[in-house]
Amino acid sequence: MRRRLAIGLMIFLTLLGASAAVTTGVIAEGTRWEMAWRVHESGQPGPTVLVVGGVHGNEPAGASAAGQIQHWPVKRGRLIVVPRANGPGLKDGTRFLPGVALKTRDLNRDFQKTDSKDGPIGEPAQALWKFVSGHKPDWLIDLHEGTDFHQINGKSVGSSIIDVHSKASGVAVPLMLKAVNAAVSEPKKKFVRLRYPVDGSLARAAHERLGAHAMICETTSKNQPRSQRARQHRLMVHALLTHLQMAQAGPHVLVGKDDFRVAIYDAGGVGGNGPRNVDRVLAGHAVVRRVGAADVRDGVLEQFHLAVFPGGSGSKQAKALAPAGRKAVQNFVRSGGGFAGICAGSYLAAANYEWSLGLSNHKTFCKSVDIPKVGRKSMWYRGPSATVQMELTDAGRKILGDKKGAFDVRYHNGPIMSPMGKAGLGAFQPLAHFRSEVSRYEPQKGTMTGTPAIISGHYGKGRVLCISPHPESSPALYELVRRGLFWAGNKK
Repeated sequence: MRRRLAIGLMIFLTLLGASAAVTTGVIAEGTRWEMAWRVHESGQPGPTVLVVGGVHGNEPAGASAAGQIQHWPVKRGRLIVVPRANGPGLKDGTRFLPGVALKTRDLNRDFQKTDSKDGPIGEPAQALWKFVSGHKPDWLIDLHEGTDFHQINGKSVGSSIIDVHSKASGVAVPLMLKAVNAAVSEPKKKFVRLRYPVDGSLARAAHERLGAHAMICETTSKNQPRSQRARQHRLMVHALLTHLQMAQAGPHVLVGKDDFRVAIYDAGGVGGNGPRNVDRVLAGHAVVRRVGAADVRDGVLEQFHLAVFPGGSGSKQAKALAPAGRKAVQNFVRSGGGFAGICAGSYLAAANYEWSLGLSNHKTFCKSVDIPKVGRKSMWYRGPSATVQMELTDAGRKILGDKKGAFDVRYHNGPIMSPMGKAGLGAFQPLAHFRSEVSRYEPQKGTMTGTPAIISGHYGKGRVLCISPHPESSPALYELVRRGLFWAGNKK
């Protein structure tokens, strides 16, 4: 914990110079279109770079990346960030401005067009344009997402930088492409340079009306986790800031100096709606960031109080993390960070697999058995999602809330946990037990009822919480899950 806090202090101490400052505010305050903004003033002469995310509500990675970039200090010039330009659309997951007439519903077509004498149309565009033009940016970067890779599907602009081809961007864009493509292994999925920002877009208007070097950075949403896409946005923006001699922190600063910071793993091995459900549990209660395997290997967990690994496949999560990532998670918890595993994440935390992290002194019921007329089957699999009953222990009620008696919870092949007895690793404490069971094969019958459904423990200086079922998928149990996550993250 001390190490993470020290890193946070290093980041923010850079802002304590006599002329450096961070200011915040809200565009269109008091309306449904409110947009928060943050300005980093270095106090030293240099360019003004303005970054916008979330113009289209169904492109959340741009908003996520901008929300991370807004915490970057700069050593010269100004960095201005508007992370969520279309807040209502992001909330609804819709491209357009919700409840707006067809003519003005696409915010990225509402700015002044090339051959028009009229200004922006619609309240959100007018408010955003007033803010942008008032700051007179030298560079404007608008973060978007395409549905497919442009080199594979020319109808989509995914994985591209669409710029105005100014002389300055002609130098900067190749550097940005080099930075982001260094982490893209498949040639057809690499980023390319395109021209020209669409008429009515913020980028085009900023270039034509304000003289800014403007561009739209497009990631690709197809089959890529949000954490990966946000990382690609960060790499591109950081390459530009480095070129402009503005970058002071690295590209992997994701959070600011907020009270409680949670990293949710959303990459290889994660399935279904796990990350989204955890987002909902913590909404309004924590600063939450999606992280991928590469982020973990880069050491980003040190910026957080808690890492959450949701459902999916524990072995696939371990494989995606690779040895370096698994070691990074272990070091994070050992030094005081919190770990919470839900279903697959609890397999990942176990001590009985070659690939597991060994954070919790439990093993799972996973032996393979020869089933007559069926064949050899592993006992971890108990069939499709089902409802079972769970009951908190006395220790569980102290941590998770005073909920008495058995209650329903969704279960989908979470681990059946028992003591591993690993030397040097403290025993776990049951916080809840299963009071009913599901089974698919005869040898599984009677092996689930009465076993721990939720356990807690310690690893080094850190806390570990393992949840076998899926209470995070039930709004009625959000408070229970939230209390458990707070405990794991040692939230005061």
